[in-house]
Amino acid sequence: MTTAIPTDSRLQQLENWLRSLPGLTEPSISVASADASFRRYFRIRTDAATLIAMDAPPEKEDIHPFIAISERLTAAGVRVPAIFHRHEQAGFLLLEDFGDQPYLSALDTHSADHLYGQALSELARIQQTPTASLPRYDAPLLNAEMALFQDWYLERHLGHRLTTAQQAELQTVFEALIENALAQPQTFVHRDYHSRNLMVLEENRPGVIDYQDAVVGPITYDLVSLLRDCYIRWPRERVEHWALAFRHRHPSTAQVSEQQFLRWFDLMGVQRHLKAIGIFARLHLRDGKSGYLDDIPRTLGYLRDIAPRHPETRPLAKLLASLE
Repeated sequence: MTTAIPTDSRLQQLENWLRSLPGLTEPSISVASADASFRRYFRIRTDAATLIAMDAPPEKEDIHPFIAISERLTAAGVRVPAIFHRHEQAGFLLLEDFGDQPYLSALDTHSADHLYGQALSELARIQQTPTASLPRYDAPLLNAEMALFQDWYLERHLGHRLTTAQQAELQTVFEALIENALAQPQTFVHRDYHSRNLMVLEENRPGVIDYQDAVVGPITYDLVSLLRDCYIRWPRERVEHWALAFRHRHPSTAQVSEQQFLRWFDLMGVQRHLKAIGIFARLHLRDGKSGYLDDIPRTLGYLRDIAPRHPETRPLAKLLASLE
């Protein structure tokens, strides 16, 4: 087997498994990508096809949610990678290859309407997926995610210790954001629906990946993940146009006023961006993945833009101003 990467014990185990599969006696293997978890992805080339192998070390990553959600989304007509072979005990999957062009590399001023139109249509399918037995995006989970902002970004990354008054004000903001999330219609939530997890396909719809953490949660969560993306930013007017166009796609929001829907959308984005900043800092400090630091200024920019617009989040705006 030809390899472009240093061999380790997991890779050797993966190679041995691949060789045991029909038609994969002598494949070549190269790095496809790594994500923010402990999963790794390898591109497998044979004379007949190109495939993706997922390596999810069982002691660090449970592969079963990915399999279960894949099956559920496939049944709902969502374009997710087919699973061709699995070795659940070892944490290996052999998947359909969606290529190497994520939305992030294809989006520009001219392509955005077309690509986001496809992504919003796919999101409508995702939100129609049955949610039975999925975990709920409940108050403890929402609060724990926002706590990452204080723990990993403010305290560990910036070395900033909140005063008692600041702590109380921030917790009040968290409670308002939780109330906003729980007040919305609840639906299937991908939880990382953004430009790095949507692949450009020839079939005129995006390939959807990285959905194993799906939950039942607020209807605007995936929408704001997509349109106020931590990795690419668009003008406010364009974002709100896309968001309001999507509002008509779902029976539970078609009758919601534009003002109310955009309030849900704004405040949901604040919750997500607080979480994301904390995760980016943690990836740098704990996992040595420092490239994510480059995404913090853009994500903070959303908070600085949105927080002053709503009474519930103005204490956050004041805190961010004090950090400058």
